[in-house]
Amino acid sequence: MKKIALLTITLLGLTACSQGVTTMTDRTSSPCGDKPNCVSTQDNREQHSLATFTLSETATLDQIETVALAIPRSKTAEKTGDYLRIEYTSLIMRFVDDLELKIVDGELLVRSESRTGHSDFGVNRKRAEQLRESLKVAKLIK
Repeated sequence: MKKIALLTITLLGLTACSQGVTTMTDRTSSPCGDKPNCVSTQDNREQHSLATFTLSETATLDQIETVALAIPRSKTAEKTGDYLRIEYTSLIMRFVDDLELKIVDGELLVRSESRTGHSDFGVNRKRAEQLRESLKVAKLIK
């Protein structure tokens, strides 16, 4: 009984820790930190780097948002001008990852990072590459 209660309290605590960010500054131009739970087009280190997303001439942020929101358990958290932040929530533990997108000079800056924990087991990289493939299918990137 004590083990079940302890496990329940721990899981609820972890779930609560992954929620609650209401404001965040644009980090699309910033490299990732040292934790292996982040990928970015602006980071040159192998474990964090993503290849460039070169936009088609007609791509808009609204179109990109539509494609990004087709990935399950996503919601738009912030959208201003050429910047978009989408939150993805894990199915079981309800951890939140932030996908930040910004259009700059014909490229889409992409940064995806877990809010909590050390490793994400490659989830952010898989999501970014899933987004890349979906944007290619939609002819929004080259």
